[in-house]
Amino acid sequence: MHIAEGFLPPAHAIGWTIAAAPFVVHGARAVVKEVRENPESTLLLGAAGAFTFVLSAIKLPSITGSSSHPTGTGLGAVLFRPPVMALLGTVVLLFQALLLAHGGLTTLGANAFSMAVVGPWAGYAAYRLVRRSGGGLLPGVFAAMAIADLATYVTTALQLAWAHPDAASGFAGAAAKFLSVFAFTQVPLAIGEGLLGVLLFRVLTVNARPELERLGVLRPDPGPVDTEAPVRAPAPGGER
Repeated sequence: MHIAEGFLPPAHAIGWTIAAAPFVVHGARAVVKEVRENPESTLLLGAAGAFTFVLSAIKLPSITGSSSHPTGTGLGAVLFRPPVMALLGTVVLLFQALLLAHGGLTTLGANAFSMAVVGPWAGYAAYRLVRRSGGGLLPGVFAAMAIADLATYVTTALQLAWAHPDAASGFAGAAAKFLSVFAFTQVPLAIGEGLLGVLLFRVLTVNARPELERLGVLRPDPGPVDTEAPVRAPAPGGER
């Protein structure tokens, strides 16, 4: 879903960059605040960014000028909230454009808006909806990962349709074509990404439970009740 270098008209490239910029700046402030107040979060922040980099680097050919791939942004959205992912996702996209030729510099704003802004917010909204509806952590994580992926794909398809409307049916026709072609690869990828997120969080709940509790993802464990504790006798004169 990375839109390739030069595939957007200059006005669109500039417009999407302007649209994404406030979210990225806000995300940078959120990351600085998180690291300053909780230095122990640095390792988990790096892991969230690396997870996004690895997953979104898995490219499957889709249509001319783009590709299908997982995004991985739902993980960071659940752990640190969407603003943090605006920065991490943009950094990931920048490195991929420079090192892997995925996406491009002129389309960085458009790609960041779809994958680092819309995806995390949609995924986090799905996560909160599942949790508030009584769903557990793992169903919420599945929803976050899958919806973040699908929201990114829908946004990219609409961006492409706006930039390259169909000659006969205009924006609506182009959007229908882009969405239908993407769906063959992106829907299975979203389901697979949701399942991967569930497996990953099962590992995190065992190996990083204190950090998940601090982040508010898990409720604090009250610990086992000590049934062997001796009963203290009342002090003399304490009862009447």
